[in-house]
Amino acid sequence: MITLCGFSLSNYYNKVKMVLLEKGIPFTEERVMTKSTDEAVLGCSPLGKIPFIRTPHGGLCESQVIVDYLDAASPQTPLTPADPWQAAKVRELATFIDLHLELVARELYPQAYFGGTVSDETRERARKLLPRHIAGFKRLAKFSPYVAGDTFTQADCTAFVNLPLVATASKAVLGEDLLAAAGIDWKAYVKFIGERPSAQRVAADRKADAERMAAEAKKA
Repeated sequence: MITLCGFSLSNYYNKVKMVLLEKGIPFTEERVMTKSTDEAVLGCSPLGKIPFIRTPHGGLCESQVIVDYLDAASPQTPLTPADPWQAAKVRELATFIDLHLELVARELYPQAYFGGTVSDETRERARKLLPRHIAGFKRLAKFSPYVAGDTFTQADCTAFVNLPLVATASKAVLGEDLLAAAGIDWKAYVKFIGERPSAQRVAADRKADAERMAAEAKKA
C-alpha cells in the first residue's frame, strides 16, 4: 500500500494525488507539514519537502519523479502514451509547467495568498519572466481538448493544479491575469478537467483542508 504524505493545500501534493486517483492505485494519506525535522520524514524526503510517498520499497520524493514511478509501476491505466517520443513530450509539458510557470509565480504567493508583501525586485522579475515563459508554454500546449492533445495524461494533472495559481497570483500582485492576457482560456480548461471524479475529490479535499486550517488558526 502506498502512503501519500503532505497536505491537501499543496498543489504538488494534489498533482500526485490526482494521478493516484486516476490510476486507481490504493493509497492512504498521512498529514505531514513541510520543513519537518522528523527523522522519519527526512529518511524519505531529505529536505523535508512534500509531497513524498512511502512504498513497500521505501520512500520517494519529488512530485514528477513520483508520478513517473506510479505510471511505470501501474501500467494498466497509463497516463503517458506508449510511444517513447510522445511520452517524453507529455513529460516535457508537465515539467515546463512546474519549472517555468509555477515556480516563477510561486515567488508572488506570499502577497497573493498569505497576506504578505513581495519586493519590487520580485514583482519585476515575475513581470519579466512570466510573459516569456507563458509564450513558451503556448508553443507546447495543445488544449485539444487536453493540455497535451486528445488524451488525458499526467500533464493534465499538473496543469489542473498549477494554472489557476499562476493566473490568480499574477492578477493579485501584478494586476493582470497573465495567462488570460496571453489568450489562454484556462478557466474553461480547468472547468472541463474539473468534471473528472479525481479532480472533484482533489478540490473537495483541498477545500476541507483549507477550512480546517483556518479553524485551527482561529483557536491558536
